[in-house]
Amino acid sequence: MDEGRMPITAPEWTPETILRLSGDYWKTCALHAGVKLDIFTVIGEGCFSATDIAGRIKGDLRGVTMLLNALTAMNLLVHQDEGYANTPAAKPFLSKDSDHYLGYMIMHHHYLMESWSQLDKAVITGKPLRTRSSLSDAAQRESFLMGMFNIAMKVAPRIAAAVNLSQRRHLLDLGGGPGTYTIHFCRFNPQLRATVYDLPETRPFAEKTIAKFGLADRIAFAEGNYLKENIPGTYDVALLSHILHAEGPDDCRKLIRKAVSVLQPGGLILIHEFILDNTMDSPLHPALFALNMLLGTSTGQAYSEEQIMDLLTEAHVRNIRRIPIETPNDSGLIIGNISLDFPGK
Repeated sequence: MDEGRMPITAPEWTPETILRLSGDYWKTCALHAGVKLDIFTVIGEGCFSATDIAGRIKGDLRGVTMLLNALTAMNLLVHQDEGYANTPAAKPFLSKDSDHYLGYMIMHHHYLMESWSQLDKAVITGKPLRTRSSLSDAAQRESFLMGMFNIAMKVAPRIAAAVNLSQRRHLLDLGGGPGTYTIHFCRFNPQLRATVYDLPETRPFAEKTIAKFGLADRIAFAEGNYLKENIPGTYDVALLSHILHAEGPDDCRKLIRKAVSVLQPGGLILIHEFILDNTMDSPLHPALFALNMLLGTSTGQAYSEEQIMDLLTEAHVRNIRRIPIETPNDSGLIIGNISLDFPGK
């Protein structure tokens, strides 16, 4: 266990708890179906009969009724005499009419399920079973990018508050997707402008999100493939948030060096990832996320704190440290400064 991490009490496994874990995907599938069929959005603030809901989603009454009853048993719906209504939890998080909608991330999880059901095959072959979400069809790409937005909206304010960028002027968000982290860094630091560098397919989602927060005059979007093309511009801070895990160590080394190459002397580099302990077998979410990378990439993985710090050291980054943050998905933040005497400067 890494120094400073508190031990986590292991669950008490019994035949009952093991079987409950094995069958929990039933609840997952019911949730996914409810979101995919827009049931929570259709109900909204109202209360409708199964017949009304089946008509609105053009579904079979028998099947719709069974799903509504299962969602009620899961405490996501309330079944009243006159019909079904959303619970106080379902309305803000599962209806598209809410600013706190989590459905895009839920649909991203849904699209991953087919590959996860064949995890044994990936373990035996060592080869991915799906294409990268960012390169998939339009529906899956939207779920991926907006799902990242869903999660980042909960994490980005904590990250932005944890790092002092008050003396920084230009941020590079490498592979920044819809730009959520950049948006929050700019909101915390009114002097800061930024560039989101990502694939062309990402531009519509990023520009829409940036405009929604009124930051189009401070955040630009630059198209490119960060592994194959040079990064334009010069910056004094670079953010690599959740992009290293999609690549193997050699490409991670290349990405970090590319980011360093466009930073001014004394510049700051931020690595935000699902960080494993140095034993590589905890915490749980990064350990499971490594399997997700096995299923979706040829070389991707979750990295340990030591591995990330070593990659930064190789790139002439100094004063490397981990910033303590608490996030809902066990992500971590490692930062460092570019040497003033870095030979590439």
